[in-house]
Amino acid sequence: MTSDETFDESCLFCKIVAGQIPADVVHTGERTVAFRDIAPKAPLHVLVVPREHQPNAAAIAASNPAATADLITVAREVAIAEGYDDYRLVFNTGAGAGQTVFHAHVHLLAGGDLPFAAG
Repeated sequence: MTSDETFDESCLFCKIVAGQIPADVVHTGERTVAFRDIAPKAPLHVLVVPREHQPNAAAIAASNPAATADLITVAREVAIAEGYDDYRLVFNTGAGAGQTVFHAHVHLLAGGDLPFAAG
């Protein structure tokens, strides 16, 4: 993958996707990888990332709608595999919204009192 134009050498998630940095991976697919968050905010907190490097959810949605759909589909599959029918999906887009790694990803949260309540 390192020769792929969608790989960013400075991106933490690109390095996880490429297997250069270890992670607790719960799913690997053609377009996505899912792994447990190192600072979980819920009993289940998994990050689902596209293999393709894009800086945020809006960018991946514009460039590759199928990859965006895969993020949501994989999140559902992981939630069910982990025993949850109810879950929350959160996309942070931009630093002002709390995004700290600028590689598109969705947070899958389930169980307990979930953060990020929308109202």
